[in-house]
Amino acid sequence: MELKELPKCPVETTLKLLSSKWKVLIIRDLLTGTKRFGELKKALKTITQKVLTTNLRDMEDSGLVARKVYSQIPPKVEYTLTDIGYSLAGILDSMADWGSGYREYLKILEKQKK
Repeated sequence: MELKELPKCPVETTLKLLSSKWKVLIIRDLLTGTKRFGELKKALKTITQKVLTTNLRDMEDSGLVARKVYSQIPPKVEYTLTDIGYSLAGILDSMADWGSGYREYLKILEKQKK
């Protein structure tokens, strides 16, 4: 990805890089360390192979993920977050905190309705 392709607004830039729920979930799973394609597919359960491949390629092109191919049979490919990819950990932590708070908010609303 090139600088000229990015929006001027930093929030919009972040949204462009994390444009799908799958990218966010891939980052979540890679925050714990390097994973093989099959491990990511298994962890993401309902993602198709094509969608996972497309998202990983997009993330590699934008510099969030590094792909390492081992020359062996069968082929072995590993994916790791780059330093800039790991820098998204704080954003995901904030999203997790907000999601937990929202769940608590809904629980309170449900109790009030009873």
